[in-house]
Amino acid sequence: MKFGINTYLFSSPFTNESVSFFPKFKEWGFDFVEIAVEEPSNIDARYIRKALDDNELECRSVCAATGPGRDLRGNRKEQVTSLEYVQTLIDIAPILGSQLVAGPIYSSVGRADLVPEEKKEKQWTTVVKNLKILADYAVQHNVKLALEPLNRYETDFINTCEQVLKMIADVGSEALMVHLDSFHMNLEEKDPALAIKLAGNKLALLHASGSDRGTPGGDQINWDRIFAALDNINYQGDIVIESFTPDVKIIAKAASIWRQVEPSKEAIAVDGLRFLRSLAF
Repeated sequence: MKFGINTYLFSSPFTNESVSFFPKFKEWGFDFVEIAVEEPSNIDARYIRKALDDNELECRSVCAATGPGRDLRGNRKEQVTSLEYVQTLIDIAPILGSQLVAGPIYSSVGRADLVPEEKKEKQWTTVVKNLKILADYAVQHNVKLALEPLNRYETDFINTCEQVLKMIADVGSEALMVHLDSFHMNLEEKDPALAIKLAGNKLALLHASGSDRGTPGGDQINWDRIFAALDNINYQGDIVIESFTPDVKIIAKAASIWRQVEPSKEAIAVDGLRFLRSLAF
């Protein structure tokens, strides 16, 4: 099991200059960096890879940012934009050293509406069609796509592990995997540990965040049960700290972080990693 840090905690958008954080990530004991690529044109993937190598770090997952305009269930323009964006991430991932693109790539984050059942079914069919295109592209590049359920305030589309597994089954591609997040599970799953067991060998990534989106371990989540469930499924994937503070303004607004929930970004990273490693099997 390896532990990573998502760049959203320190930088948004991620650019070539953001590699300045890499020495600290290494010093704090992280095995890898999960790079959130909001705008692919902002980075030179080979330059980023060299910086990772220089700091003896990996990029084991690329985090997709599906903001407004990137929506596999949106209008035709939004669908095309999203397809092109995710395909670019699939191109970039191997250059960075990663074989995983993760996140809620099925929809624009923040789109949450109460719609008639027939309209939702049509949206579902549209996403299945588009994910088949992306899954085929991912197979050609030896990359997996991990779909992340989000909480009800960030999407009306996929909120639970059961729903994401249905989507994967409907697409029917081995390229699709599950990406779970402790914060979202805390809101949406009856029991996060059972959701992990349900995902089983389809679980490719776990985001670790406190119940208030602060430090893992300094919150009300039952982490012992989560790690017991990971052990139960013989989880061989990665755990990434994805927490937020008001310091990174763009992400703070998107994630509704209105107050300082922890002393600092550094405290989240250092204390969170120490706690997670203490539970690792």
